[in-house]
Amino acid sequence: MRGVRVSRNVVAIVSSLLFVVLALLLIVVPVPFVTWRPGNTVNVLGSNGDGPLLEVEGIQNYPTEASQLLMTTVSTTRVESRVSLPEALLAHLRPQADALPREALYPAGLTEEEVRETAVAAMDTSRTNATVAALRAAPQSVTEMPQVSSVTLSGPANDRLQPGDLIESVDGEQMETAEQVRQIVAGHEAGDPVVFTVLRDDVTESISVTVEEDPQGRPSVGINVSAGYRYAPDVVYRVDSSVVGPSAGLVFSLAIYDKITEGSLVGDEIVAGTGTMDPDGNVGAVGGVRQKLAGSERDGAGVFLLPQANCSDVDDLSTDMRLVPVSTLKDAISALQLIDESTSFAEVPTCG
Repeated sequence: MRGVRVSRNVVAIVSSLLFVVLALLLIVVPVPFVTWRPGNTVNVLGSNGDGPLLEVEGIQNYPTEASQLLMTTVSTTRVESRVSLPEALLAHLRPQADALPREALYPAGLTEEEVRETAVAAMDTSRTNATVAALRAAPQSVTEMPQVSSVTLSGPANDRLQPGDLIESVDGEQMETAEQVRQIVAGHEAGDPVVFTVLRDDVTESISVTVEEDPQGRPSVGINVSAGYRYAPDVVYRVDSSVVGPSAGLVFSLAIYDKITEGSLVGDEIVAGTGTMDPDGNVGAVGGVRQKLAGSERDGAGVFLLPQANCSDVDDLSTDMRLVPVSTLKDAISALQLIDESTSFAEVPTCG
């Protein structure tokens, strides 16, 4: 009988140890998920120690300091961090948080640096699109022209052409589209010089690049060309550089528009919003809307602008904020003007 008791004690001890080890593994071993929580909001019509968070130079500005237009963010698991199973479960169960497959936010196969570079590039594009859309809505003159979007490090244009160069002409021929640039380069042979006349930092330069063959045997100068834009005003962004991604485009456009047009677009309301913006003023869907709504309500917003395409994400949400869906920048401007001018919100669209 004594041997049986000893065996049972050993089994109990081993079972307890296994339980502890498994519990520790659940806490320590990461799972392929990321968490989303309400992030900070930022009044883009406000200032920091260096000046206005968003400043438009080279054009008359109108007062906006008394208004509050909130850029919204989502607090996410950093790319270099990992989430345990209990953390993922807690985030999934909390009404204002969520857990998503890691690849939904950080695609497999990309390094941490590549993920950051992609996010920063998305923010840069968002700012350019927001500026162009706002200037066009104001309206101010915007000229579309080909732009060097990237330069291959091992290509012949490296250290000669730069991303952001606006291409005025190639071999003396005026350029209007990126496709025209590609066609002229394609018409050359390896060893031929191609002369690019570009606008860089408001200075026109002529730069000769020698054509080489790419790995597929096609003529190439080692650049990618996309649509670029030329306009007189210069928009300076002083938003925290850690805030990246494209979803602030709508708010940036509204802030620029408000600064360069008469009257207050936002008025006395605290307005928050989210949505991507393209150069033509179209508003696109974004992720994390419920988390951004929670952060906005926490920070006192009474109106929340969101993409029309995201209305279905919040149809079961209870909130005291007025949720205003928009498909274009003009929709957002019209809605805010109605809110500011009217004692009734009957004409202002809402989700649902």
